[in-house]
Amino acid sequence: MAEKRILGAALAALSVAGIAVYAWLVFLSPWSLVTLQATGFIAVAAILGFLAWVGYVMASTPPPRPLEEIQRRLDEMGAGNK
Repeated sequence: MAEKRILGAALAALSVAGIAVYAWLVFLSPWSLVTLQATGFIAVAAILGFLAWVGYVMASTPPPRPLEEIQRRLDEMGAGNK
C-alpha cells in the first residue's frame, strides 16, 4: 500500500513539473512556435494513427458465423439438447 502512495505522489509531482516545463516552453522560451507545432503534430498523428488501427482491425477481421450455423454445430455435438 505504501508503494502505491509513493508512486502516486511521484506521478503527481512529475505531472506538475511537466506542466511547468510545457508552460515555459510555450510562453517564455524562444522555441514556443516549434513546441506548439510539435504538440499539434503529435496530437493529430495519435488520433489518425488510432483511426488507422481501427480501420485495419475492421478490414482484417473475418465476419462472424451466422447463428444458424452455430446452432447446427451445437445440435450436432449434443450441446443443444439440455
